[in-house]
Amino acid sequence: MSKVKYYYDPDTLSYRKIETKKSRRYRNIALFFIGSFLFGLLSLILLLNTNLINTPQELSLTRELNNYELQFELLDKKMEQIEHVLANIEDRDNNIYRLYFEANPIPEEQRRAGFGGINRYKSLEGFNNSEMVIATTERLDIIKKQMAIQSKSLDEITKLAAEKEKLLAAIPAIQPINNEELTRMASGFGWRSDPFTKARKMHYGMDFTSPRGTPIYASGDGKIIRADNNSSGFGKHIRIDHGYGYLSLYAHLSKYNVKKGQKVKRGDLIGFVGSTGRSEAPHLHYEVWKDKDKINPINFYYGSLSPKEFENMLKYANQENQSLD
Repeated sequence: MSKVKYYYDPDTLSYRKIETKKSRRYRNIALFFIGSFLFGLLSLILLLNTNLINTPQELSLTRELNNYELQFELLDKKMEQIEHVLANIEDRDNNIYRLYFEANPIPEEQRRAGFGGINRYKSLEGFNNSEMVIATTERLDIIKKQMAIQSKSLDEITKLAAEKEKLLAAIPAIQPINNEELTRMASGFGWRSDPFTKARKMHYGMDFTSPRGTPIYASGDGKIIRADNNSSGFGKHIRIDHGYGYLSLYAHLSKYNVKKGQKVKRGDLIGFVGSTGRSEAPHLHYEVWKDKDKINPINFYYGSLSPKEFENMLKYANQENQSLD
């Protein structure tokens, strides 16, 4: 109930009741509602700019931001795992693979090098979490670079492994005559007595005594570069170029089973024992050359002889007896 207000009338010397006009009453009501509306609007604006009240959109953005932060934490852990695995691979690459294939290790500073020059991450600056985003992006870029370097290194190792396999197949590593068909190891590499002049001279190969017609096998992969009797003293002979500086020679053959230019594999039948040229009896004179130097063939029989067989051969090869050519 509204209060009744009075005023003093000096003319009548009495109090009179104040009559409120309807227009003023309506104006007061309007002003009250307008003031209430403005106060409410101002209060709402103030509340919306504080953390006390969030709009549904802000709540959604907050949840999304929290989710992104969680994803960044998970990404950080995954990158740690990747870096650990990559470091393990790099260690094996430098200290096992590249060492085995005689390749130089990749320097650590090359693997860990960052990115100099222009600012690659300028577009990521100016945000609330720019520092974290830039650090993570740079870390990912370094990991990608390390993986690219490692991938290139493994490609190189694969190529070196293939070359190593070719090299191992090419080295003259087996005895050119089977033990079952071998009469004896007549003479080895070193100073021997010449069968014709009886003078002491250097014998640059090994003589395998065997019946005429005994099969002779290629001691390693290669290409036939000679199969003729145009070399003094060797009679019918074969030369195989194995690559990598290796060459093997087979002399005093009775006949050939290959021709010049033909490619052969280790163990292929290339000819037969004979006594052509400067020879005292049927046998195979066998030589191994490395970079044009004649070396002792006995060091290359790891592919066909047992330890006991090799020991016996070594015993006879070291005897300074008479050679057969």
